[in-house]
Amino acid sequence: MAASSNRIMLGPLVAAIDQGTSSTRFLVFNAKTAELLSHHQVEIKQSFPKEGWVEEDPKEILQSVYECMDRTCEKLTQLNIDISNIKAIGVTNQRETTLVWDKETGEPLYNAIVWLDLRTQSTVERLINKTPGRNKNHLKTGLPISTYFSAVKLRWLMDNVEKVHEAVLSHRAMFGTVDSWLIWCLTGGKKGGVHCTDVTNASRTMLFNIHTMDWDPELCKYFDIPMEILPKVRSSSEIYGLMVSEDDVICIFAQNNVGTKPVMSDHGLLTTIAYKLGRDKPACYALEGSVAIAGAVVRWLKDNLGIIQTSTELEELAADVGTSYGCYFVPAFSGLYAPYWEPSARGIICGLTQFTNRSHLAFAALEAVCFQTREILDAMNQDSGIHLSQLQVDGGMTSNRLLMQLQADILCIPVVKPSMPETTALGAAMAAGAAEGVSVWSLNPEDLTEVTSEKFEPQINPEESELRYARWKKAVQRAMNWETTEPSGGMTSIFSSVPLGFYILGSMFMLIGAKYIAGQCESE
Repeated sequence: MAASSNRIMLGPLVAAIDQGTSSTRFLVFNAKTAELLSHHQVEIKQSFPKEGWVEEDPKEILQSVYECMDRTCEKLTQLNIDISNIKAIGVTNQRETTLVWDKETGEPLYNAIVWLDLRTQSTVERLINKTPGRNKNHLKTGLPISTYFSAVKLRWLMDNVEKVHEAVLSHRAMFGTVDSWLIWCLTGGKKGGVHCTDVTNASRTMLFNIHTMDWDPELCKYFDIPMEILPKVRSSSEIYGLMVSEDDVICIFAQNNVGTKPVMSDHGLLTTIAYKLGRDKPACYALEGSVAIAGAVVRWLKDNLGIIQTSTELEELAADVGTSYGCYFVPAFSGLYAPYWEPSARGIICGLTQFTNRSHLAFAALEAVCFQTREILDAMNQDSGIHLSQLQVDGGMTSNRLLMQLQADILCIPVVKPSMPETTALGAAMAAGAAEGVSVWSLNPEDLTEVTSEKFEPQINPEESELRYARWKKAVQRAMNWETTEPSGGMTSIFSSVPLGFYILGSMFMLIGAKYIAGQCESE
């Protein structure tokens, strides 16, 4: 965090709420230079009521936003930066995570069901079984039928939570992903809050038609979801409303960009909407590869296994050995997403020997992130017919230099890391600042500030990379078809289909037979 030396002349500022699965951040940028001036971050707690269930408290999510805003503004004030210069706030969020709340009381009716949640697996399997040829892909949505997306989570809430069911019947229910919940609350809540989402979030619900760019009546009827509870769909860059008690404008902004016509993937990628930068602007589509567990594997090693205390310790441990020593880690905690879309997969660690230690496991965890990225890029290359010459990366894990080098080695192409890794939040801020009526940030290419970056070149030969990748693919196959929704009570008894009376009678015969044999042995 560094403020400009000429703080009085900073001009307009634009902020971004970055509400992720594990934390919330609020960041403020200089609209003229794209400089990050200040930010604050708060971790979000997750709860796991049952195996495969993942939930978060909507009120905690909202409170974390307020806390991040307050702390960031305090930091700006300490830097002598006038916070009244914040002209707009963009929102980028964990998508697919599903919430329902009461529009009259403003209260959430259940915890947010996180995108990772697997409680709808049996429903998904039934839906897939009903489709011709068990085809997972749905052409209207560009998405495979999966537990990942919002429609099946919303259906579960309506079927299993009495408060949600009653609120739907009495026309008090509002559905939304995290962006909708935050915008509704920040713009007034039950006192006139704006119930909306943008096209990118809507396109991840399995209820949105990416061709007509609107909620699809047939899909809503198929899932038996009343359209009245859905938020209004807006573009990714326009004014949604004003923050209550503030004059800040709320806008939103949520990939291989494929242009203004959707391209359907034949290799397990999602066809999704990348952005729509204005009410009258065309939507741009993208092919996207979604990985269930990447950075979250670090949290698992820290919180569940206690192998590390901090994320930086993971890099140090892995660097100590510089190899996984043949250990492969497939972190399919919630099944496998792109390009497999296999909900029955589960996490697996294989290739262990007596020599394997926690440093090798740390290295294998970093490699797992890289191998999953390789699978996505292979699919993109096959779908687009264009082989990427380099990979541009962003996000918190890019601070791990060993990970960046491993990624270059496994992809056999350079990896380019920007000096300012918060490009997701920056994109949200830019879209908000460029919205009609705000117009403090120009998106014209000639006006954009050049971003400095660091390049990591491959350092191993392609043959070694291919060998390691092939063994990873072998490990992935071992993780497949591990879990089913069929009832299981362990090993099946050979008497499980035999009438109880016959089983008891058979047991008596065995007991008598055993005594007879014992008697014969004693007489001999």
